[in-house]
Amino acid sequence: MTEYNDKQLEILQAAEKLFAEDGFDGASIRHIARDANVNIAMISYYFGSKEKLLEALIIQRTSGMKMQLENISREDLSPTEKVDRLIDLYISRINKNKCMYQIMHFELSTKKRILNMESFMDMKKENSAIFNKIIVDGQEKGFFRKDINNALITTTILGTLTHFHTNRFYFEKTLGLDTEEAYEAYIANELTLHIKQTIKALLAHEN
Repeated sequence: MTEYNDKQLEILQAAEKLFAEDGFDGASIRHIARDANVNIAMISYYFGSKEKLLEALIIQRTSGMKMQLENISREDLSPTEKVDRLIDLYISRINKNKCMYQIMHFELSTKKRILNMESFMDMKKENSAIFNKIIVDGQEKGFFRKDINNALITTTILGTLTHFHTNRFYFEKTLGLDTEEAYEAYIANELTLHIKQTIKALLAHEN
């Protein structure tokens, strides 16, 4: 992970806020410079272009996951307990950086512009490999069934959470989540429990 100085971090923060509010196309370098209290030349010097700024932001926000995954994998826990911890980690990180994940998934899914995402993809592969190792360890020890598609476990976790966020207005109305605190509490409790139950049901041996 690249170490950024305070000024670079301020630029990245300003960019994230404006990308989330106005979209990539709507957010101008001029406005990012204004909000970060720097001149346009400084953004160009540090990041080169708006596309490079977005790439740097995605890497900066999604890095650090590998170390946390490795820590969980080394803990003296059963494979089932490790899966619980992994789900907690994924949900907390996405919630903490939900603006960034919204921007990232939009850009990657629409392919409107060419982004050099090799570093992000490499990081994602390494993280997936650690998660998969934990699942395989559980399979070898007899905790989990073997006839499952391990690669789709994280997709199930992230897909459920992403769908909930994408349809926030609907769930707020139908579940009576009328404050930000109530919405966040529902994710931390009911939704997290539902995801854990779903994943455990996928992994469990059939009776």
